[in-house]
Amino acid sequence: MEIINGKEVAARIKGQVKADAEYLSYHVGITPCLAVILVGDDPASAVYVKNKTKDCAEVGFISRECILPESTTQEELMKLVKELNEDETVHGILCQLPLPKHLDEREVINAIDPDKDVDAFHPVNVGRIMIGEYDFLPCTPAGVMELIHSTGVCVEGKNCVVVGRSNIVGKPMSMLLLHENGTVTTCHSKTKDLKAETLRADILVAAVGKAKMIKADMVKPGAVVIDVGMNRDENGKLCGDVDFEEVKEKASYITPVPGGVGPMTRAMLMKNTFTAYKKAIGIKG
Repeated sequence: MEIINGKEVAARIKGQVKADAEYLSYHVGITPCLAVILVGDDPASAVYVKNKTKDCAEVGFISRECILPESTTQEELMKLVKELNEDETVHGILCQLPLPKHLDEREVINAIDPDKDVDAFHPVNVGRIMIGEYDFLPCTPAGVMELIHSTGVCVEGKNCVVVGRSNIVGKPMSMLLLHENGTVTTCHSKTKDLKAETLRADILVAAVGKAKMIKADMVKPGAVVIDVGMNRDENGKLCGDVDFEEVKEKASYITPVPGGVGPMTRAMLMKNTFTAYKKAIGIKG
């Protein structure tokens, strides 16, 4: 069994982004810029925004924090999104979710320019992912694919099981595995025999948000196990959807929580921002 070190893989990706961005910035005189919108004072969201600012500094990007009060109206938020869409110095836009309850998240996501939508949540980008002609991928599923690639395991022909069907992780995760010719099963709360499905998985991705739900008797010997969950156990300790101590004895590769998928999500945001920047300055690929 090998533990997949998400911090190491993320550091490699960010290092490459930094080198490429420094080279292009020097030659074209424009520095990549990510604008992050934060509405209200949710502590977890504030931490995420702080981390994104730190990541931008690490790779040499400009970070623009747009902090709005809890009382912000839909009209005010939409006005800000429009301004950022029209600002040529901003290459990526991210609205930190969840928003306060009185605001319409879907309307905000739909208003972000698809070419600046570095979360890849806009319906246009979701459609592009479906047909395999995308510029950006949602950060967490893209990070999971990088972790799988880091093991040297080829997805093609493998039985891949994704537990969870959220728009942010589960659905795009299944699509990315399918794009690499995996045979994909998507499981969810209505799946009749979850254990029977997970036992068939050569590659198992757990993304449901239920602490230690995946036990050793649900995992095929030698499977690659990727844990997207971020929960607290009965002692308040961070844990994933997979019972790590049990499952590590059966898996060939497994991600820990924390230190697995988490760092990758942030690294892929930097990669997406750089992709948006290249597109804005007319560089393909």
